Amino acid sequence: MSLIIGIDIGGSTTKIVGLRDGKIISPLSVKASDPLTSAYGAFGKFLSENSLSLSAVSSIICTGVGAARVKEPIYGIKTLMADEFMAIGLGGKFISGCDNAVVVSMGTGTAFVSVKGDKISHIGGSGIGGGTIVGLCEKLFGVRDFSVLESLANKGDISNIDLTIGDITHARLSNMNDEITASNFGKVSDMATPEDLAAGVFNMVIQSAGVLACFACKMQDTKSIILTGQVSVLNFPTTSYKKLEELYGCTFMIPEYSDFATAIGAAIYGEQYGEK
Repeated sequence: MSLIIGIDIGGSTTKIVGLRDGKIISPLSVKASDPLTSAYGAFGKFLSENSLSLSAVSSIICTGVGAARVKEPIYGIKTLMADEFMAIGLGGKFISGCDNAVVVSMGTGTAFVSVKGDKISHIGGSGIGGGTIVGLCEKLFGVRDFSVLESLANKGDISNIDLTIGDITHARLSNMNDEITASNFGKVSDMATPEDLAAGVFNMVIQSAGVLACFACKMQDTKSIILTGQVSVLNFPTTSYKKLEELYGCTFMIPEYSDFATAIGAAIYGEQYGEK
């Protein structure tokens, strides 16, 4: 009946979840410029929203880029560190129920983790991710608020931005249809609006991560891709995944709590290894 807390401390956002008897409790997130402030703020918010005392928590498992800043037990509670890639794999496996897959963690950048039963290993990563969306959009049209960018992207016309196979040839190329992207931003118009540009950036990031995930699947001899991280729950049409499934024969999954997968994986790590 012990309550284990998993905390994924990112550069600007910290995710926190509780885990008790294999059940996920109250996933939530907080933003702060300092990782320690973010971690302590997330923990305090979790306790407050669930009317819990410190004594109710048996252990805290930290992971993420900011976890190294935690040098001592949080409020005197047993505090452990979990390797981020292990947490990504454990979390993706848990929320999807799939034990042979590539787990894609789509955050500021993108990480690819192989799950084969109990074996979890880091495949590699890409610098393209949520940070790319924010950085490019700020330079293109001066907006970096993510919720605003999502709203703009949903109103954009990607045909004013991307060059497709159909734009350059009427011949059939391999198994690609006319709608497959030949070049991201390859047809960007002088008349493209901020909405169009935002749609183009979002689409480029999604397609880039998706294609790399399909390649990773071929390397790992699996067809299952589990999408996790903040970018996995974008409020933006993700038809690209369907097109990639048709091209590469892979299956993309976005399970419930996908944006909290790494924090969930940290808690699972504590449940499995915390007492060892």
